[in-house]
Amino acid sequence: MSASGGTKAIVAALVANLAIAVAKFVAFLFSNSSSMLAESVHSLADSGNQALLLVGGKKAKREATPQHPFGYGRERYIYAFLVSIVLFSVGGMFALYEGYEKIKHPHELTNWYWPVGVLVFAIIAETFSFRTAIKESNAVRGRRSWKEFVRHAKAPELPVVLLEDLGALVGLFLALGGVGLALLTGNSVWDGIGTLCIGILLILIALVLAAETKSLLLGESAGLEETQKIEAAVVDGDTVTRIIHMRTLHLGPEELLVAAKIAVRHDDTATEIAAAINAAEARIREAVPIARVIYLEPDIYSEREAAKGPDPEASPGGPAPHPAEH
Repeated sequence: MSASGGTKAIVAALVANLAIAVAKFVAFLFSNSSSMLAESVHSLADSGNQALLLVGGKKAKREATPQHPFGYGRERYIYAFLVSIVLFSVGGMFALYEGYEKIKHPHELTNWYWPVGVLVFAIIAETFSFRTAIKESNAVRGRRSWKEFVRHAKAPELPVVLLEDLGALVGLFLALGGVGLALLTGNSVWDGIGTLCIGILLILIALVLAAETKSLLLGESAGLEETQKIEAAVVDGDTVTRIIHMRTLHLGPEELLVAAKIAVRHDDTATEIAAAINAAEARIREAVPIARVIYLEPDIYSEREAAKGPDPEASPGGPAPHPAEH
Protein backbone atom coordinates (compact mmCIF):
# COMPACT_ATOMS: atom_id res chain seq x y z
CA MET A 1 0.00 0.00 0.00
CA SER A 2 1.30 3.41 -0.88
CA ALA A 3 1.50 5.70 2.09
CA SER A 4 -0.21 8.48 0.13
CA GLY A 5 -3.12 6.22 -0.82
CA GLY A 6 -3.70 5.12 2.75
CA THR A 7 -3.42 8.65 4.11
CA LYS A 8 -5.86 9.98 1.53
CA ALA A 9 -8.47 7.39 2.51
CA ILE A 10 -7.95 8.08 6.23
CA VAL A 11 -8.27 11.86 5.83
CA ALA A 12 -11.43 11.48 3.72
CA ALA A 13 -12.96 9.23 6.39
CA LEU A 14 -11.91 11.58 9.20
CA VAL A 15 -13.48 14.65 7.58
CA ALA A 16 -16.70 12.77 6.80
CA ASN A 17 -17.01 11.25 10.28
CA LEU A 18 -16.42 14.53 12.13
CA ALA A 19 -19.15 16.27 10.13
CA ILE A 20 -21.50 13.32 10.53
CA ALA A 21 -20.87 13.02 14.29
CA VAL A 22 -21.87 16.65 14.87
CA ALA A 23 -24.97 16.34 12.69
CA LYS A 24 -26.09 13.12 14.39
CA PHE A 25 -25.68 14.55 17.88
CA VAL A 26 -27.73 17.63 16.96
CA ALA A 27 -30.41 15.30 15.58
CA PHE A 28 -30.38 13.32 18.84
CA LEU A 29 -30.90 16.50 20.88
CA PHE A 30 -33.95 17.45 18.82
CA SER A 31 -35.48 13.97 18.39
CA ASN A 32 -34.48 11.95 21.50
CA SER A 33 -33.60 9.01 19.21
CA SER A 34 -31.31 6.41 20.76
CA SER A 35 -30.26 5.28 17.28
CA MET A 36 -29.01 8.79 16.61
CA LEU A 37 -27.10 8.88 19.89
CA ALA A 38 -25.51 5.49 19.17
CA GLU A 39 -24.66 6.61 15.65
CA SER A 40 -23.17 9.90 16.86
CA VAL A 41 -20.91 8.00 19.28
CA HIS A 42 -20.09 5.56 16.47
CA SER A 43 -18.99 8.40 14.19
CA LEU A 44 -17.03 10.04 17.00
CA ALA A 45 -15.27 6.73 17.70
CA ASP A 46 -14.51 6.35 13.99
CA SER A 47 -13.02 9.86 13.95
CA GLY A 48 -10.78 8.92 16.87
CA ASN A 49 -9.80 5.75 15.03
CA GLN A 50 -8.73 7.67 11.94
CA ALA A 51 -6.67 9.98 14.17
CA LEU A 52 -5.01 6.90 15.69
CA LEU A 53 -4.13 5.56 12.23
CA LEU A 54 -2.56 8.89 11.28
CA VAL A 55 -0.53 8.95 14.50
CA GLY A 56 0.60 5.35 13.95
CA GLY A 57 1.70 6.14 10.39
CA LYS A 58 3.75 9.11 11.58
CA LYS A 59 5.40 7.20 14.43
CA ALA A 60 6.27 4.31 12.13
CA LYS A 61 8.51 6.61 10.05
CA ARG A 62 11.00 7.10 12.88
CA GLU A 63 14.55 5.97 12.21
CA ALA A 64 15.90 2.78 13.78
CA THR A 65 17.72 3.13 17.10
CA PRO A 66 20.15 0.88 18.99
CA GLN A 67 17.25 -0.16 21.22
CA HIS A 68 14.99 -0.82 18.21
CA PRO A 69 17.44 -1.81 15.46
CA PHE A 70 14.70 -2.94 13.06
CA GLY A 71 12.85 0.37 13.24
CA TYR A 72 9.28 1.24 14.19
CA GLY A 73 7.31 -0.12 11.24
CA ARG A 74 5.05 -2.17 13.50
CA GLU A 75 3.70 0.98 15.13
CA ARG A 76 1.11 0.92 12.35
CA TYR A 77 -0.05 -2.52 13.47
CA ILE A 78 -0.27 -1.44 17.12
CA TYR A 79 -2.45 1.56 16.34
CA ALA A 80 -4.64 -0.49 14.01
CA PHE A 81 -5.18 -2.94 16.89
CA LEU A 82 -6.12 -0.02 19.16
CA VAL A 83 -8.72 0.94 16.56
CA SER A 84 -10.40 -2.44 16.91
CA ILE A 85 -10.51 -2.03 20.71
CA VAL A 86 -12.05 1.45 20.46
CA LEU A 87 -14.60 0.25 17.91
CA PHE A 88 -15.55 -2.67 20.17
CA SER A 89 -15.78 -0.75 23.45
CA VAL A 90 -16.77 2.82 22.61
CA GLY A 91 -18.84 1.99 19.53
CA GLY A 92 -20.29 -1.50 19.94
CA MET A 93 -20.76 -1.81 23.68
CA PHE A 94 -22.20 1.70 24.01
CA ALA A 95 -24.72 0.98 21.24
CA LEU A 96 -25.78 -2.26 22.94
CA TYR A 97 -26.29 -0.40 26.22
CA GLU A 98 -28.29 2.37 24.56
CA GLY A 99 -30.43 -0.14 22.67
CA TYR A 100 -31.20 -2.07 25.83
CA GLU A 101 -32.14 1.11 27.70
CA LYS A 102 -34.35 2.29 24.83
CA ILE A 103 -36.22 -1.03 24.70
CA LYS A 104 -36.60 -1.14 28.48
CA HIS A 105 -37.59 2.53 28.81
CA PRO A 106 -38.91 3.69 25.39
CA HIS A 107 -39.19 7.40 24.74
CA GLU A 108 -41.35 8.91 22.04
CA LEU A 109 -39.50 10.33 19.05
CA THR A 110 -39.93 14.06 18.50
CA ASN A 111 -39.09 16.20 15.49
CA TRP A 112 -38.68 13.08 13.34
CA TYR A 113 -37.44 15.09 10.36
CA TRP A 114 -34.16 15.81 12.18
CA PRO A 115 -32.93 12.18 12.40
CA VAL A 116 -34.25 11.31 8.94
CA GLY A 117 -32.59 14.34 7.34
CA VAL A 118 -29.30 13.78 9.15
CA LEU A 119 -29.26 10.08 8.27
CA VAL A 120 -29.73 10.88 4.58
CA PHE A 121 -26.90 13.42 4.80
CA ALA A 122 -24.71 10.90 6.64
CA ILE A 123 -25.34 8.20 4.03
CA ILE A 124 -24.21 10.60 1.28
CA ALA A 125 -21.07 11.61 3.22
CA GLU A 126 -20.17 8.03 4.16
CA THR A 127 -20.67 6.93 0.55
CA PHE A 128 -18.10 9.52 -0.51
CA SER A 129 -15.64 8.26 2.13
CA PHE A 130 -16.31 4.61 1.22
CA ARG A 131 -15.84 5.38 -2.47
CA THR A 132 -12.44 6.95 -1.74
CA ALA A 133 -11.36 3.90 0.29
CA ILE A 134 -12.47 1.56 -2.52
CA LYS A 135 -10.61 3.59 -5.13
CA GLU A 136 -7.37 3.62 -3.13
CA SER A 137 -7.71 -0.09 -2.32
CA ASN A 138 -8.28 -1.04 -5.97
CA ALA A 139 -4.93 0.57 -6.80
CA VAL A 140 -3.08 -1.97 -4.63
CA ARG A 141 -5.23 -5.10 -4.23
CA GLY A 142 -4.62 -6.38 -7.78
CA ARG A 143 -6.65 -9.48 -8.63
CA ARG A 144 -7.36 -10.42 -5.03
CA SER A 145 -10.95 -10.56 -3.87
CA TRP A 146 -12.07 -8.11 -1.22
CA LYS A 147 -12.03 -10.87 1.38
CA GLU A 148 -8.45 -11.84 0.45
CA PHE A 149 -7.40 -8.19 0.45
CA VAL A 150 -8.69 -7.61 3.98
CA ARG A 151 -7.25 -10.88 5.27
CA HIS A 152 -3.81 -10.71 3.66
CA ALA A 153 -2.97 -7.01 3.33
CA LYS A 154 0.25 -6.19 5.18
CA ALA A 155 -0.62 -2.49 5.47
CA PRO A 156 -3.54 -2.21 7.91
CA GLU A 157 -4.88 1.27 7.13
CA LEU A 158 -6.97 0.60 4.02
CA PRO A 159 -8.63 -2.60 5.33
CA VAL A 160 -9.44 -0.78 8.57
CA VAL A 161 -10.99 2.20 6.77
CA LEU A 162 -12.86 -0.09 4.38
CA LEU A 163 -14.45 -2.08 7.18
CA GLU A 164 -15.21 1.04 9.21
CA ASP A 165 -16.90 2.74 6.26
CA LEU A 166 -18.83 -0.40 5.37
CA GLY A 167 -19.96 -0.74 8.97
CA ALA A 168 -20.91 2.93 9.07
CA LEU A 169 -23.05 2.66 5.93
CA VAL A 170 -24.83 -0.49 7.12
CA GLY A 171 -25.28 1.09 10.56
CA LEU A 172 -26.87 4.17 8.99
CA PHE A 173 -29.40 2.06 7.14
CA LEU A 174 -30.12 0.16 10.36
CA ALA A 175 -30.67 3.44 12.18
CA LEU A 176 -32.88 4.71 9.37
CA GLY A 177 -34.87 1.49 9.51
CA GLY A 178 -35.24 1.72 13.29
CA VAL A 179 -36.37 5.34 13.18
CA GLY A 180 -38.70 4.67 10.24
CA LEU A 181 -40.39 1.71 11.92
CA ALA A 182 -40.75 3.69 15.14
CA LEU A 183 -42.51 6.45 13.23
CA LEU A 184 -44.74 4.10 11.20
CA THR A 185 -45.82 1.98 14.16
CA GLY A 186 -45.76 4.66 16.83
CA ASN A 187 -43.65 2.29 18.93
CA SER A 188 -40.20 3.67 19.76
CA VAL A 189 -39.00 0.19 20.77
CA TRP A 190 -38.04 -0.21 17.10
CA ASP A 191 -35.56 2.61 17.58
CA GLY A 192 -33.96 0.61 20.38
CA ILE A 193 -33.89 -2.54 18.24
CA GLY A 194 -32.13 -0.61 15.50
CA THR A 195 -29.58 0.56 18.06
CA LEU A 196 -28.97 -3.02 19.22
CA CYS A 197 -28.38 -4.10 15.63
CA ILE A 198 -25.84 -1.29 15.22
CA GLY A 199 -24.01 -2.47 18.36
CA ILE A 200 -23.87 -6.08 17.15
CA LEU A 201 -22.58 -4.95 13.75
CA LEU A 202 -19.80 -2.83 15.28
CA ILE A 203 -18.69 -5.64 17.60
CA LEU A 204 -18.50 -8.11 14.70
CA ILE A 205 -16.38 -5.68 12.65
CA ALA A 206 -14.16 -4.99 15.67
CA LEU A 207 -13.57 -8.73 16.17
CA VAL A 208 -12.55 -9.14 12.51
CA LEU A 209 -10.16 -6.19 12.75
CA ALA A 210 -8.70 -7.47 16.01
CA ALA A 211 -8.05 -10.93 14.55
CA GLU A 212 -6.34 -9.57 11.44
CA THR A 213 -4.19 -6.98 13.22
CA LYS A 214 -3.25 -9.52 15.91
CA SER A 215 -1.83 -11.73 13.16
CA LEU A 216 0.22 -8.79 11.83
CA LEU A 217 1.48 -7.98 15.33
CA LEU A 218 2.60 -11.57 15.87
CA GLY A 219 4.58 -11.37 12.65
CA GLU A 220 3.56 -12.50 9.18
CA SER A 221 5.77 -13.86 6.43
CA ALA A 222 6.02 -12.49 2.92
CA GLY A 223 3.19 -13.31 0.53
CA LEU A 224 3.44 -16.25 -1.86
CA GLU A 225 4.32 -14.07 -4.85
CA GLU A 226 7.08 -12.24 -2.98
CA THR A 227 8.45 -15.51 -1.58
CA GLN A 228 8.68 -17.00 -5.06
CA LYS A 229 10.50 -13.91 -6.34
CA ILE A 230 13.01 -14.11 -3.49
CA GLU A 231 13.63 -17.82 -4.04
CA ALA A 232 14.21 -17.23 -7.77
CA ALA A 233 16.56 -14.32 -7.04
CA VAL A 234 18.75 -16.16 -4.51
CA VAL A 235 19.88 -19.10 -6.65
CA ASP A 236 22.27 -18.28 -9.48
CA GLY A 237 23.04 -21.90 -10.41
CA ASP A 238 26.76 -21.26 -10.17
CA THR A 239 27.97 -20.45 -6.66
CA VAL A 240 24.58 -20.53 -4.94
CA THR A 241 23.09 -23.85 -5.96
CA ARG A 242 19.93 -23.95 -3.81
CA ILE A 243 18.14 -22.66 -0.74
CA ILE A 244 18.42 -25.07 2.18
CA HIS A 245 15.76 -23.23 4.16
CA MET A 246 14.43 -19.68 4.36
CA ARG A 247 12.34 -17.53 6.66
CA THR A 248 10.75 -14.13 5.95
CA LEU A 249 9.13 -11.68 8.36
CA HIS A 250 7.37 -8.35 7.90
CA LEU A 251 9.02 -5.78 10.17
CA GLY A 252 6.39 -3.34 8.92
CA PRO A 253 4.06 -3.03 5.95
CA GLU A 254 6.89 -1.93 3.65
CA GLU A 255 9.89 -3.60 5.28
CA LEU A 256 10.73 -7.28 4.98
CA LEU A 257 13.37 -9.36 6.73
CA VAL A 258 14.82 -12.30 4.78
CA ALA A 259 16.94 -14.96 6.49
CA ALA A 260 18.15 -17.98 4.54
CA LYS A 261 20.72 -20.74 4.63
CA ILE A 262 22.04 -21.19 1.10
CA ALA A 263 24.03 -24.04 -0.44
CA VAL A 264 27.40 -23.27 -2.03
CA ARG A 265 29.93 -25.56 -3.69
CA HIS A 266 32.43 -27.22 -1.37
CA ASP A 267 35.45 -26.04 -3.36
CA ASP A 268 34.49 -22.34 -3.55
CA THR A 269 36.83 -19.89 -1.87
CA ALA A 270 35.75 -17.46 0.82
CA THR A 271 36.12 -14.59 -1.64
CA GLU A 272 33.86 -16.31 -4.18
CA ILE A 273 31.23 -17.09 -1.53
CA ALA A 274 31.24 -13.50 -0.22
CA ALA A 275 30.85 -12.16 -3.77
CA ALA A 276 28.00 -14.62 -4.42
CA ILE A 277 26.19 -13.53 -1.22
CA ASN A 278 26.51 -9.86 -2.14
CA ALA A 279 25.20 -10.59 -5.63
CA ALA A 280 22.29 -12.62 -4.23
CA GLU A 281 21.33 -9.77 -1.90
CA ALA A 282 21.36 -7.32 -4.80
CA ARG A 283 19.10 -9.62 -6.84
CA ILE A 284 16.68 -10.00 -3.89
CA ARG A 285 16.40 -6.24 -3.40
CA GLU A 286 15.83 -5.74 -7.11
CA ALA A 287 13.12 -8.40 -7.23
CA VAL A 288 11.44 -7.39 -3.95
CA PRO A 289 12.36 -3.78 -3.02
CA ILE A 290 10.78 -4.02 0.46
CA ALA A 291 13.32 -6.74 1.38
CA ARG A 292 15.57 -4.34 3.28
CA VAL A 293 17.13 -6.58 5.94
CA ILE A 294 18.78 -9.69 4.48
CA TYR A 295 20.80 -12.40 6.24
CA LEU A 296 22.33 -15.15 4.09
CA GLU A 297 24.34 -17.97 5.66
CA PRO A 298 26.41 -20.20 3.33
CA ASP A 299 26.59 -23.94 3.95
CA ILE A 300 27.38 -27.21 2.18
CA TYR A 301 24.14 -28.93 1.20
CA SER A 302 23.39 -32.27 2.84
CA GLU A 303 20.05 -33.90 2.12
CA ARG A 304 20.04 -35.64 5.50
CA GLU A 305 20.83 -32.47 7.45
CA ALA A 306 18.47 -30.31 5.39
CA ALA A 307 15.62 -32.66 6.25
CA LYS A 308 16.04 -31.71 9.91
CA GLY A 309 14.77 -28.20 9.20
CA PRO A 310 15.97 -24.73 10.21
CA ASP A 311 16.82 -25.62 13.82
CA PRO A 312 20.36 -24.28 14.39
CA GLU A 313 21.17 -27.40 16.37
CA ALA A 314 20.56 -29.41 13.23
CA SER A 315 23.05 -27.60 11.01
CA PRO A 316 26.16 -29.53 9.91
CA GLY A 317 29.05 -29.12 12.28
CA GLY A 318 26.95 -28.07 15.30
CA PRO A 319 25.27 -24.78 16.17
CA ALA A 320 25.09 -22.28 13.35
CA PRO A 321 27.05 -19.04 13.75
CA HIS A 322 25.20 -15.76 13.94
CA PRO A 323 24.77 -14.53 10.35
CA ALA A 324 26.20 -11.16 9.48
CA GLU A 325 24.19 -8.61 7.52
CA HIS A 326 25.64 -7.61 4.18
